[in-house]
Amino acid sequence: MAQMTMIQAITDAMRNELKNNENVLVFGEDVGQNGGVFRATEGLQKEFGEDRVFDTPLAESGIGGLALGLGLTGFRPVMEIQFFGFVFEVMDSVVAQMARMRYRSGGVYNSPVTIRSPFGGGVKTPELHADNLEGLMYQSPGIKVVIPATPYDAKGLLISAIRDNDPVVYLEHMKLYRSFRGEVPEEEYTIEIGKADVKREGKDISIITYGAMVHASLKAAEELEKDGISAEVIDLRTISPLDIDTIIASVEKTGRAIVVQEAQKQAGIGAFVVAEINDRAILSLEAPVLRVAAPDTVFPFASAEDVWIPDHRDIVEKAKKVYNF
Repeated sequence: MAQMTMIQAITDAMRNELKNNENVLVFGEDVGQNGGVFRATEGLQKEFGEDRVFDTPLAESGIGGLALGLGLTGFRPVMEIQFFGFVFEVMDSVVAQMARMRYRSGGVYNSPVTIRSPFGGGVKTPELHADNLEGLMYQSPGIKVVIPATPYDAKGLLISAIRDNDPVVYLEHMKLYRSFRGEVPEEEYTIEIGKADVKREGKDISIITYGAMVHASLKAAEELEKDGISAEVIDLRTISPLDIDTIIASVEKTGRAIVVQEAQKQAGIGAFVVAEINDRAILSLEAPVLRVAAPDTVFPFASAEDVWIPDHRDIVEKAKKVYNF
């Protein structure tokens, strides 16, 4: 296996699919010769040509409309929204068109579109660049939403997304792009969309999370272990569809749970996960299910990020509150 950063794993996945299927196209703002603002597509235009990997105008609505049309005519578009805070400019194409295409046409047409986009805090980006808007996509039926937390997951899930016949929003947390390396097979492989991963086994409390908060949760679990609390960490990997079975199996084992998200408490998917646990496993609970989330304000300017974004200390505090209930 190779040691890759997440950005390298993402590039490798796109290279794999561009080689495997001539109908795969990669496009967006500055993704061609420049290789994207984070260099996720670096070298792909040179390798596959300007007809397969190309720049678009600075118009998210145009990018979405192009992807929609290409998907209807046999292509597999991989479109990039340069930062997910700009998704509002393309909501019509994604939510009102792509998400409904299979149903609207009675299964005659679909939208095999992958919508890649960076998001997330911790890297001091300007306003609108870091916003955690995954909850908007989660609340839109017909769209799959993938949020990997490791290089291994990033490659396997992106290959699966590109091959999927439904629209997939594939969100890449900016803080994870180059913050660490992990083992990634150089050959192609897929990871099932809709399947969570137990990143750490435990018996006393379940920590359910996704994205960059997976790593904060693993750090919190190490701290909890020092106090004799065995925490299980579940990486959802895909928030739509949600792997309810893995969540419930963990909660039934531990009897306690917290849900951790970087998004504001009123955003993200934490409230839905808590509701599902209450619906399906309330008799297994020894304590209420609590949430760790950011405050219900707009995403702050860079100078306030460090106090606004939840960290491992917030997770430890909430886990102990549940454990000692």
